[in-house]
Amino acid sequence: MAEFTTETDQLTGVRHRTISVDGLEIFYREAGPADAPTLVLLHGFPAASHQYARLMDRLSDRVHLIAPDYPGFGYSSAPSSSSGGGDFVYSFDHTAEVIEAFLVTLGIDEFFMYVFDFGAPIGYRIAARHPNWIQGVVAQNGNAYESGLGPNMQPVVQYWINQEEMEPVIRGALTAEATRSQHLEGTANPESVDPDVWTLDQHWLDQAGREQIMLDLLYDYQSNVALYPAWQAWMREHQPPMLLPWGRNDQFFPEAGARAYLDDLPSAELHLLDAGHFVLDEQLDTVVHLIDDFIGRHSH
Repeated sequence: MAEFTTETDQLTGVRHRTISVDGLEIFYREAGPADAPTLVLLHGFPAASHQYARLMDRLSDRVHLIAPDYPGFGYSSAPSSSSGGGDFVYSFDHTAEVIEAFLVTLGIDEFFMYVFDFGAPIGYRIAARHPNWIQGVVAQNGNAYESGLGPNMQPVVQYWINQEEMEPVIRGALTAEATRSQHLEGTANPESVDPDVWTLDQHWLDQAGREQIMLDLLYDYQSNVALYPAWQAWMREHQPPMLLPWGRNDQFFPEAGARAYLDDLPSAELHLLDAGHFVLDEQLDTVVHLIDDFIGRHSH
């Protein structure tokens, strides 16, 4: 029997909940009517479900929204990493297994999914195992192609080749300066970006044990590249409805990665936006409109 605790944000109506899954406490945000189409929001690095709070508020009168924090992120359990002396393996395979179990526990087996950054390899693992669960995909700077590995990903690629030598460089990507840069690089109007977004991301990165967790996951990101052909085959076979609201100035997952989807999904709806990596920081209104229209056309 699943155990829940619940609190509700009185300003937005977003419910904050914690549920036990596989011995972990998984925190998630939920909003909207339960009988509306469901959108599962899978967050990126170095964020957590808080990155979707404003989007959830804007869609909550007509969409059922679920946004979990992965193990090691946000308010969810963060057991010590196996590489740091603990017994929990932080990998994309394991994270996807936990989020899949989370969805099963909640009885969610038909949904749209929003995948961004780390959320893409987690979501695509689940979709490849359960293609009948997926009503449609919103891929916002969520990569599935080698051509989409941009210049800011190249130090990570080198980390896979020479882990020990590159580790100090990767640790540098976990600093406050680097987190701020992720949010501001490529933005059209940097002054419009709320500094709370990177401050909150960094708060969680600075928690004890989190640095090693992120190092583990960034090293394991190579497992995602190995699975790109399988995910592309899933797209070609099942032709899921796909919306691509993509920040064209993103140096992690640039425009080439967005355009690559069109080879496998000719009907995918590509919208190149004048934004960087975290599109919702400054293009919230545009993305709300696109999602509203997309879900409206593809719900059944």
